[in-house]
Amino acid sequence: QVQLVESGGGLVQAGGSLRLSCVASGRTFRPYGVGWFRQAPGKEREFLAGITWSDARIVYADSVKGRFTISRGSAKITVYLQMNSLKPEETAVYYCATDRTPSRSVGTGKEMYDYWGQGTQVTVSS
Repeated sequence: QVQLVESGGGLVQAGGSLRLSCVASGRTFRPYGVGWFRQAPGKEREFLAGITWSDARIVYADSVKGRFTISRGSAKITVYLQMNSLKPEETAVYYCATDRTPSRSVGTGKEMYDYWGQGTQVTVSS
């Protein structure tokens, strides 16, 4: 049973930074893909960034490119999302997800992921 737990969310002022963590149990992330998504009230779940463990291919959504950085922890059970220059409209619940088959490309659709964490709330005040 794969479980994912996100942490690191909270309240931050516009322009501030947060680092989110996603920790896996029941399985390591290698050699699977990991993605970060967010969902604001009344909106669709939105892809932010993804990474393949095998060769560290990374894809970012245009909306976060240059401000967010996805990275892997050394123990193969943690993935981070460093978020800089946050904006009020980025207030949402942030989720990490992983898939059940090894990945050679980064999935950008939520349907490409099989396991999800419970999410962590990020609130950006203006």
